[in-house]
Amino acid sequence: SAYSVGSSDSFAIRQRIEGYNIADLAWGTVGAQTVTLSFWVRSSLTGNFGGVIINDNHDMNYPFSYNISSANTWTKVSVIITGPTTGTWNVSSGIGLQIIWGLGVGSSVSTSSTGWLSGTSYVAPTGSVSVVGTSGATWYITGVQLEVGTQATPFEFRHYTTELALCQRYYLKIKAT
Repeated sequence: SAYSVGSSDSFAIRQRIEGYNIADLAWGTVGAQTVTLSFWVRSSLTGNFGGVIINDNHDMNYPFSYNISSANTWTKVSVIITGPTTGTWNVSSGIGLQIIWGLGVGSSVSTSSTGWLSGTSYVAPTGSVSVVGTSGATWYITGVQLEVGTQATPFEFRHYTTELALCQRYYLKIKAT
């Protein structure tokens, strides 16, 4: 059923990227690299949707918007993000940055500003479509890539064994006592 989003509510999908994987972006320095975020998205709703790229401290964020003009049709999205020359970015273990796609965002966690913002933590631009606000709405995403430069390249498919080995670095088994 539809949910009425409160002013401080945020419904979102988050992708956390380890600091080691963003070290070469040099964010927070004069040598900050521009990146392109690309993905395929599909929704039963149309309009302007939104998200944000944010640092681990939640005090540097870049709200972005994208449009889905045709319901239930896969849409390729590319967002060019100029690298921030200020802010603190973790470039070791732990979270380096997060990409957040808002699915229903309240007024106190959205902004009408554009570009890099410091201080307050946002989840999406003001006026973004609220997926959770429509009963039975759907939203799908696939083929997400964040890469240096201003051009989105075709999705990089890695062999299963390579992907498994990368995932095993984070594997932790906890035995119940």
